[in-house]
Amino acid sequence: MRKYHFSFCLGALVLIIFTSTSWKPIDSRPQIQQELTPYVDSLYHNYMKDIYLTADLDSAGLGEDVFEKALTGFYNLKSMGTVNQKSILTIADFDQESAKKRLYIIDIDQKKLLLNTWVAHGQNSGGDKPNHFSNTINSNQSSLGFYLTGEIYYGKHGKSLKLDGMDAGFNNNARARAIVVHGADYVCQQTIDQLGRLGRSQGCPAVSSNLAEKVIATIAEKTVLFINKSEESYKSKFLNESLAAVEALSQQDILASQLD
Repeated sequence: MRKYHFSFCLGALVLIIFTSTSWKPIDSRPQIQQELTPYVDSLYHNYMKDIYLTADLDSAGLGEDVFEKALTGFYNLKSMGTVNQKSILTIADFDQESAKKRLYIIDIDQKKLLLNTWVAHGQNSGGDKPNHFSNTINSNQSSLGFYLTGEIYYGKHGKSLKLDGMDAGFNNNARARAIVVHGADYVCQQTIDQLGRLGRSQGCPAVSSNLAEKVIATIAEKTVLFINKSEESYKSKFLNESLAAVEALSQQDILASQLD
């Protein structure tokens, strides 16, 4: 009986993913969605909240709404089969000033914050707090959205990590723009003390030179990076809550355990 109910719910929920591709769910859902969605949404929200609190992300300064958005994209991308099994989610929260440690590397399965540190934004995106974003080559601005980490290579900044932008119109020119994760001497407390902010990159999410190797080793090999700015008119097909709920709850066997 348990397997029957689980298969029914999972199969029914798959139908939902074609009705909602934005952050806010639409009103014209099929009847089966109206019946199942509140229950599944509640399970997914509880699952998300548990990770958020267990990893102490609130204490580290990451907003719950930002984490929920990032986690939703993480599971949308995971459903495509392109994400590494390491279950690593990295969030660069540009709602925060650069002087704050606004980069979060999270192990989703372990519900653990692995690293919380500084990350720079593009020099044409703003001073201490970025307000301008671009997908254009030579703009020297940061680009919002979801990325998958690519190959490790050695360039002018030493060990670096290529990024593939997954959001068309927002960051899909990352390769052409050479937007990568790399170490930079201007990402440090001394620069903050001198300037009142971090130094800025040419659009790359640059990290401290002292931590670059650790960051790159942790997030390499097709893990998800999300660059957030809540006030911007950012939209993504990866912010599909229904698909995220199906992927997350089925992977964790939460639906089956609840229906036992």
